[in-house]
Amino acid sequence: MKPTLLVLAAGMGSRYGGLKQMDGVGPHGEIIMDYSIEDAIRAGFGKVVFVIRHSFEEEFKRHINADHFGGRITVEYVFQELDKLPAGFTVPEGREKPWGTNHAILMAKDAIHEPFAIINADDFYGRDAFRVMADHLRTLDGKQGSYCMVGYRLENTLSENGTVSRGVCQTDDQGLLVGMTERTSIGRTPDGIAYKEADGSLHPLPADATVSMNLFGFTPDYFEKSEKLFTMFLKEHGSELKSEYYIPFAVNTFIANGEATMRVLKTSAQWFGVTYKEDRPMVVARLAALHAAGEY
Repeated sequence: MKPTLLVLAAGMGSRYGGLKQMDGVGPHGEIIMDYSIEDAIRAGFGKVVFVIRHSFEEEFKRHINADHFGGRITVEYVFQELDKLPAGFTVPEGREKPWGTNHAILMAKDAIHEPFAIINADDFYGRDAFRVMADHLRTLDGKQGSYCMVGYRLENTLSENGTVSRGVCQTDDQGLLVGMTERTSIGRTPDGIAYKEADGSLHPLPADATVSMNLFGFTPDYFEKSEKLFTMFLKEHGSELKSEYYIPFAVNTFIANGEATMRVLKTSAQWFGVTYKEDRPMVVARLAALHAAGEY
């Protein structure tokens, strides 16, 4: 069994300005997704499914297709749009944003039938993270409700150019996730790392806190569970213009209900990404160093 990689690429990167997934940051014009797919191929993934939007489908497919990867991996596309909702629900007037990361996952339910990992399109996860994830996914074939994620140290995932959002994880003594709390506006302060609440108050976070960078692993039953939960979510929040159906919300719900467990996998990989355009020079320099070291 070869696991599948699901790439969440429907976001246009409003803070960065434009379709940042297409920004060449490698020494030869490589985009960050090129490195992720290369690492996934080396780790043994057999297919990659991209979640995109029709508005930039042509531009995306010009760069990202099976030929681009030398035919070494099967490539498919699915689409996240506002109106892709369960029967009986409609988009509220005035809503512009899609329904969040877990809604994006649901778009692939007809394309994936094996254990799969998900990643953000514009994040660099590191080769070891894909190896660890693929090795674990291969043990899950035929299982249900046995999920996993790769955890990173919070201090290794921050931007020097603005705040970030992270899912802060709590684990038990067996390495299983107990809960994940989505924190927004996380950044460095004179007193250490902290996140800011809507009222402006700051709350500290430990530098070695385990955080999610949206590198999750699921078995296919996740789609059915998520669809049922999405219906409940829409009943409660579907009329709101900015509500989002996040992965941490779904994962927390399934764990709390005893429907699933999630193992937190450890990796030696270093994460980095272009959250803001000012992050770009750092990413370019780090990728150049990896090429110089013979990693790519």
